[in-house]
Amino acid sequence: MTRWILSRPETLTEIEQLRLKTVLANCPELDALTGHVRSFAQMLTERQGERLPQWLDAVRQDDLPSLHNGRAGFEAARKVRGRLEMEHAAEQHLR
Repeated sequence: MTRWILSRPETLTEIEQLRLKTVLANCPELDALTGHVRSFAQMLTERQGERLPQWLDAVRQDDLPSLHNGRAGFEAARKVRGRLEMEHAAEQHLR
């Protein structure tokens, strides 16, 4: 099932797609997780890092413990990035 979730939907066989659809229809948490995983993968492959704050907000709204550690890591990275950008701007101003 993990492979089904992590694969592009169009690469799954018809039987795999039907089985995954059945599982997701019976487990709202797994359905939400699948949506977050796929939107994150799309964000990475299409290099849309600016969507990370919205993705983090969406993950925060769902009670999915399996994503909480990853979300915390991304939020910490976002804070560090913000500080680095501010330091860079200050350095540029001083030049």
